[in-house]
Amino acid sequence: MPIKIPGGLPARDILDSERIFALEKPEAERQRVRPLKLVILNLMPKKIETETQLLRLISKSPLQVEVDFMKTSTHEATHVSADHLVKFYETLDAFKDNYYDGFVVTGAPVEHLPFEEVDYWEEFKTILDWASTHVFSTMYLCWGAMGALYYRYGVRKVDYPQKIFGVFPQYLQDEYCFLTNGFDEIALQPHSRLAGVNEADLELRKQELQVLTWGPQSGPGLVATRDFSEVFALGHWEYGKYTLAEEYERDMAKGLTNVPFPKNYFPHDDPSLEPLFSWRAHGNLLWRNWLNWVYQTTPYDLTEVPELRKEKKLGTDRSIRHLPGGPRKDNFEPFLHDGYGVIPETR
Repeated sequence: MPIKIPGGLPARDILDSERIFALEKPEAERQRVRPLKLVILNLMPKKIETETQLLRLISKSPLQVEVDFMKTSTHEATHVSADHLVKFYETLDAFKDNYYDGFVVTGAPVEHLPFEEVDYWEEFKTILDWASTHVFSTMYLCWGAMGALYYRYGVRKVDYPQKIFGVFPQYLQDEYCFLTNGFDEIALQPHSRLAGVNEADLELRKQELQVLTWGPQSGPGLVATRDFSEVFALGHWEYGKYTLAEEYERDMAKGLTNVPFPKNYFPHDDPSLEPLFSWRAHGNLLWRNWLNWVYQTTPYDLTEVPELRKEKKLGTDRSIRHLPGGPRKDNFEPFLHDGYGVIPETR
C-alpha cells in the first residue's frame, strides 16, 4: 500500500523516481481503508533530506500510512526555506488534540551538548509528555533516542572524545523479538555521533528496557521497551547511501579534528570509490516490523490510547516478559575482534 503525504512535498519526486508509490491526500482518501497515522518530529537541519529518508523506509510497509510533520517552536531552522516549514510543518499546538498510531523523533546534531543546554530541551520534554498519552508507539533516532532514554528512564549520555563514525556490526540479542524478526545474526548499522548511552544505566532498567542489538565498537544499536511502545535506534538505519560521505565532507570543511575517516564504508578506505550500501535490508526490515506490530496491536479508535497506556494493555497480552536470549551459544565471542561482516581494512 502507498504512503499518504501532503500535496506538493518535495520528497514526492524523489520517491516517484525510485518507483515508490506515494499518494497525495485526495487520491488516498478514495481508498476505503483506515490508514496508520504517523507524525514525524524532524529535528535534523536538512529537513527535506530527512523527510525523504524516512518516507522511503515507511513506504516499504504494505500498509497505507498517513504522515504529518512536526517542528519545534523554540528553535528556528536555518537549512531549509521558511516557506517549506510553513507549508508542511506545524508545532505541537496544532497536534495536541490529535491521536496517532506512531510517532517518529529524529536525531539532531547537538549530542555534544548537555541536554539542558539544547535550546529546545524543555519543549522536547513537553512533546514527549504529549506523546505518552496521544501516541501508541514511538520510534526515536540517534540524539532523539538518547534524549528520550535520559528523560524517561534516567539513562545518562556518555560523551566521546572522537565521533563514532562509519558502519559497524551489530550483534542480534534476541532471535525471536518481534522488532528484529528476520534479522541476520550480525547486521550492519551506520553511526555518526559524539555520544552514546550509559550501558550500566540500561542494565538497571532491564525490567522495562531490552537491548536488541549491540556492537563491540558502537555499543547498543537498538533498544526498546518490553511492550514496544518506545523504540530507540542509536544508529542511522534510515541513512541513504551517500549520507556518511556528505557528512564527512561537511565536517572536514569545518576543520573538525574529532571526526575520523568513516570506518567500513568506502571499499579499501578509498573515498574515490563508491561506498557500499550495506545496511539497507535491515533498515527496511526494522521499519516494516515496527509498522506491522503497530498495525496488529493499535486500537481502531485512537482515543483509546491513553487508557490502554495507563492500564499497560497495548493491544496484546505482554504480562509474560522474558529477558532477551542471544541466538548463539558462543555469545558472538569469535567475532568480537576480527571485524567479521564488514569491509576488511587494506592490508
